[in-house]
Amino acid sequence: MNPLGVMKLKPLFETFCQDHPKFLMFLGAIGGAVDKDSVIEVKVISSQGQTTKTNIKVNDNDIAMFQEFSKLMKK
Repeated sequence: MNPLGVMKLKPLFETFCQDHPKFLMFLGAIGGAVDKDSVIEVKVISSQGQTTKTNIKVNDNDIAMFQEFSKLMKK
């Protein structure tokens, strides 16, 4: 991953979090709610009504990330 690209994403992500404060709360909440082999599904419905859906099967690395988000949300 390009470090400059990550630096460009930082202010965009901060703005996203300001516009959608419940997103980080959601990530923090699922930190303790998911376990290995849980499935997280995301569904997007466009303004034209087109639906796109995908999912991931949670692994140990994902659990560690969610736990860190959960810790950050408690501070």
